[in-house]
Amino acid sequence: MVDAVISRHRPLAILALALAAQVLLLAFQIKRDHDVRLIRYWSAAAVTPFERLATWSLAKIGGVWSGYIALHGAHAENARLRSELGQLELRNRELESQALEAQRLSALLDFRETHSGAAMLAAQVIGASADAASHTLVLNRGERDHVRRNMGVITPDGIVGKIVEVFPSTSQVLLMNDKDSGVGALLADTRTHGVVKGSGDPDPRMEYVVNDEKVHPGEMIFTSGEDRIFPKGLLIGSVASTRDGNPFQNIRVEPAARLDRLEDVLILLTQQDLSSGSTRPGGVAGTAAPATGPLASKAASKPNGSEPPPAVPRN
Repeated sequence: MVDAVISRHRPLAILALALAAQVLLLAFQIKRDHDVRLIRYWSAAAVTPFERLATWSLAKIGGVWSGYIALHGAHAENARLRSELGQLELRNRELESQALEAQRLSALLDFRETHSGAAMLAAQVIGASADAASHTLVLNRGERDHVRRNMGVITPDGIVGKIVEVFPSTSQVLLMNDKDSGVGALLADTRTHGVVKGSGDPDPRMEYVVNDEKVHPGEMIFTSGEDRIFPKGLLIGSVASTRDGNPFQNIRVEPAARLDRLEDVLILLTQQDLSSGSTRPGGVAGTAAPATGPLASKAASKPNGSEPPPAVPRN
């Protein structure tokens, strides 16, 4: 049957082959512009779409590959830059911390040099009381450093508190804003005496000032020396606000020392007057005046104990 079909269509196949051969011969013979044979035009027209498709495919594949390589490199570079940035930020924080520490120590050194005649000892805050109702700190100085109870603790900015417990290598400070504290105080303008006592809040209160006394916000408050803890003339703080009470005024005191940010302090080993012989800004004429800032104190006594409350280490 196949042979019959071939036999039947053989003349047509021969005719088609003859026509194709004739067309090819004509294409080789006929020339177009610039002496280019027609067969070359046909060949170019047949091959060009495939060439374009191949070129486009290769370009896309090459673009995707190069993009992947570039993106991978960008991710690696980004990770490296992030790591370097983190290291630089950490180093910057370390340098800032060192600069702040240097400033604090420089202020302490300047203060000690200005008041070189008074015996005092530098100490670091290493912990705080775990009791939220108690405003106490732990220092890295104790009996071995000749620290005793009821010694005053100050900073170049103001008084801090007093030593209430002493151990061989550490001691405990009762801050002036503790509810058990009390410091003999003196208003700078009117020379009125009173007592600065802690209330458990960040700001203590000045008590025993009658309503008739003219007290204004911003007025400086100094130690009176009557508590036998601090010498006279150290800056406690300033009047934050005042209002009449019964029978005494309610005076809120803003401490001169930053009691919530203490790191380095000075322990007064004696009650010797810190006066350098001249009146400095922030001081009271004829009384002690600090070299780099005002001083503040606290004078309340606390029951003796054999062990301090648990301390929370500070970083």
